[in-house]
Amino acid sequence: MAVTVLVPSTLRGEVGGVKSLSVDTAGTLRTVLDEMGRHWPRLERRVRDEQGALRRYMNVYIDGVDCRSIGGSDAPVPGGAEVHLLPSVAGG
Repeated sequence: MAVTVLVPSTLRGEVGGVKSLSVDTAGTLRTVLDEMGRHWPRLERRVRDEQGALRRYMNVYIDGVDCRSIGGSDAPVPGGAEVHLLPSVAGG
């Protein structure tokens, strides 16, 4: 079963303007992001660094739960889940 990756407006330029992506894999966040990177490498570069770790300013939620609180890249992602990508916003 596919996983839905929700893309915020600030990152949609990397995926042709679409709001969500369907990724045909489940398992861990790492496997979902690996598959996403095969199809949308520009988006993956915004989400993960060169070593494959989540970028510090990127927040990722799996069915509404912050992935960092449930294992980070090793967090389980069941089929049918929603993965929401949210870059941090800074200002002052």
